[in-house]
Amino acid sequence: MAEEAIRTEMQSEQPLEDTVVKVFRNAKVVKGGRRFSFSALVVVGDRNGTVGYGYGKANEVPPAVEKAIKDAKKNLHRVPVVDDTLPHPVIGKCRATKITLLPASPGTGVIAGSSARAVLEYAGVRNVLTKINGSRSAKNVVKAVMNGLLELRDKETVESHRGVEIEVEKRW
Repeated sequence: MAEEAIRTEMQSEQPLEDTVVKVFRNAKVVKGGRRFSFSALVVVGDRNGTVGYGYGKANEVPPAVEKAIKDAKKNLHRVPVVDDTLPHPVIGKCRATKITLLPASPGTGVIAGSSARAVLEYAGVRNVLTKINGSRSAKNVVKAVMNGLLELRDKETVESHRGVEIEVEKRW
């Protein structure tokens, strides 16, 4: 119930935007020739700290994209963004993919590949440096970036968990 309330609250704040990260084609050889099916990887976000990704499969591209968008809207998450960048460096992992996300000074932009860029931009991160080690598969990269973003903690959260005040020094 509480999760559902958060989801509707997120959707009412700002309109969600979506982008197709990649469309995958699968071919099955049958007696009459080839039968194609498609799957789509989509990222949805409000560019203000809310982001999610989805995956959908269908026999044609548009229904696959629609299913992926519907799946992404079910899996929205809040991400702490401080001054258009990340609160601290973090490493996200998914299978053979490892991505390092580093906060950057204002004016740097999003230095990332297309899959990671989609997730970061729709999350509202405008200045970040990234480095991918291992597999660069679009599915794994999106999952690894989301894993890294979900590990982020802002100052208030850490203070409340520890029960102490924290001083944060600016690096730029």
